[in-house]
Amino acid sequence: MTSPIRLSKLMAQRGLCSRREAEQYIVQGMVTVDGEIVSTLGSKIHPCQRILLNQDALARQSSLSTVLINKPPGYVSGLPEKEYRSAIMLITRQHALFPRQPVPDRRGMAPAGRLDIDSSGLMVYTQDGRIARLLIGNNSRMDKEYIVRVRGKVTDKALRQLGYGLSLDGKPLRRAEVLKLGGDQLKFVLNEGRKRQIRRMCQLVGLEVVSLTRTRIGKIRLAGLPRGRWRLLDSDERF
Repeated sequence: MTSPIRLSKLMAQRGLCSRREAEQYIVQGMVTVDGEIVSTLGSKIHPCQRILLNQDALARQSSLSTVLINKPPGYVSGLPEKEYRSAIMLITRQHALFPRQPVPDRRGMAPAGRLDIDSSGLMVYTQDGRIARLLIGNNSRMDKEYIVRVRGKVTDKALRQLGYGLSLDGKPLRRAEVLKLGGDQLKFVLNEGRKRQIRRMCQLVGLEVVSLTRTRIGKIRLAGLPRGRWRLLDSDERF
């Protein structure tokens, strides 16, 4: 028989919300298990039991904002660093793709994946733990696409190595799709996100990254979003 599991952990595994959000919903009496309210943190249930959020929790989730930004180089993804600004500071009316779109509250918003300060392209900031888990959770396999300009000779051997066989920090990398687009441009499609991964991968095969732009996360593409602009993720859009 399957052992009981913490309710908050099971809610996160089912994609109902993040584990932190689950704990908040539980203590506020917003969660039922097989029709009974469970409001005690640490409660354990069997994985086959039915979990539902009440209407207040669902309404709260629908009010959570997710923002797409085309991050310019020179901005950091997380908290401001020294003289560098965070890309989240671009979420203002001045930088909105649609000026009449309401500007969301930045409080509680966190990056769901990062780009280093020298890179540009699609960034996601969200208040929704479900989206954060989908994009950067431990078991995430979300594809992310990058267009990369490199300096150095791109050989067939280098392309094979970039696609599979390299390790970083003593840990093998997952298989990647790496294509030569022509000239000095490569396309990378990764489903993991190690620190400065593409730059370090290229260095291992004798290439230097000149520029790096993230163009897609899952089904969401950068196209149509100018550099330095942001827009809200539409309610009918899915990663």
